[in-house]
Formats: sequence, structure tokens, C-alpha cells
Amino acid sequence: MAGKVLCEATKLYNVQNQCTFLPRLAERHYLCLTGRIIYCNLSHIITAINAKWDSDGKFIMHLDVDVESMRYIIVYESSTYSLSDSAIDCADSIEESSQFPVQILSGDYEKFSALYSFLRTPVSLYNIRELESLNSYPVEILPGKLYMGDYRQATNLQILKDLKLNVLVNVSDECSNCTVLHIRKSDLITSFERMCVFIGSHLNNSSSVLIFSTLGVSRCCAVTIAYFMYHLKYTLKDAWNHIQQCKANMRPNRGFVQQQQ
Repeated sequence: MAGKVLCEATKLYNVQNQCTFLPRLAERHYLCLTGRIIYCNLSHIITAINAKWDSDGKFIMHLDVDVESMRYIIVYESSTYSLSDSAIDCADSIEESSQFPVQILSGDYEKFSALYSFLRTPVSLYNIRELESLNSYPVEILPGKLYMGDYRQATNLQILKDLKLNVLVNVSDECSNCTVLHIRKSDLITSFERMCVFIGSHLNNSSSVLIFSTLGVSRCCAVTIAYFMYHLKYTLKDAWNHIQQCKANMRPNRGFVQQQQ
């Protein structure tokens, strides 16, 4: 039995926005998000499955969900700030079969929808083609402050508006009309200090910053790790682990990593 843990809103946001060539939400065994929506009939968190109970009060898992093979199972209700809420009834029924801890969303629908209103939807079921066409957002490194993404996301004006992003650091070779600071690949290693100072100054002024590269898995990760090391005084290992928790398929620039070892 894998047990139960609390899941912060930023964790669910990042789980929902993992992406390789296609959104990971399109993978059959990636995420099961389920809960009983008590007071909101018109919308719920995107891809969520409405939880149901039988006449004896026992939770009934959706037939299409294979609990044993599911990487993430997250349950939510209306307002759960500890592991003593009724959402546990749902988690208790699932954890016996799950390989991974069942996560209970802290604050649940109310808190999550306040932070990420753009991830609410009236759609109850998606087919595979709809899941593959979903827009993935930049991952959240520091909640509400620092984000990391790719060129496509950085040039999507709706994404910038939804996340209230007003400072962009471009470490791709492509130009962007929205870019505030642009560092080319050939100048990356020698420009870390400059970028870290730039990022830190804007975060200190309450701006939201997006660091992006072409695919969002290499150069932007190196810059983000550098910021955590130089400004937040993380070790390379701790910075690496933090970024990897936010972006599972990260591959930081090899030259930068070798320089720090």
C-alpha cells in the first residue's frame, strides 16, 4: 500500500503541463484526477473525472482507470487543508491498489481554480485527439513568480496573459517580439551571471519571469539551475532535484553542468 500525501496546487499544475512532443495528459496511464464537485456544476479542473459512491458509501472508480498502472492519482473536493477531510474516503479506496502514493489536493477546487482559472473547463470527457491538442503551459518553478518553457509557449499571447508574465528571458536562437532579454546559445556559458542578476532583480520587483529555450528542456533548465545556485544558494544537486520535480524530462546544458562539478 503506497499511502497518501498532500499535493500542493503548484504540483498538480506542473503534473498537468508535462509535455514531450505531445501533452502527457494524452497518455493513458499518466494521470487520474478525480473528485466530487460539491458546489460547482458548470466547470471543474481540466481532465477531472467526477467521483461516485455506491449506496453503501463506497467509492466507485471509473471503469476506464487502471489504478495499478497509473503514475499519478490525485483526488480533490471542496476545501482540504489536511489529511482529515472527507476526500480521504476516496483516497482510502484507491491506495490499496496503487503503486504510487495517492495525492490529495491541498485547498482543492476552490484554491486551484483561484490560482489557475484558465485550467477550468465545462468539458467532462476528452477523446485522445482532444487531449493531444491541449495547450501545455510553462512549468512553475517558483509559484506565481518563475516559470520555464519553450519557444511556442513564450510566443503564445494567451499563455502570457493567463500567467501574467511580463518578463521573458530567451535563451533560444529564435527571436521573439515579446523578449526582454535574449542570450544566444554561443553566449550562454559566459552570460549566466548577467542573466541571474536580471532574473533576480525582476523577481524582487514582483514581476513574473519566464525563462524559455527552443524545446524547453535544455538551455532554459541550465539558466534556472544557475539562478537557484547563484541567487538562492542551492547546491547543484538540490537545484537539479527541484527543477526535475517541476520538469521531469529536463536535460540541462552539459557544458554548464560540467562547469559546476
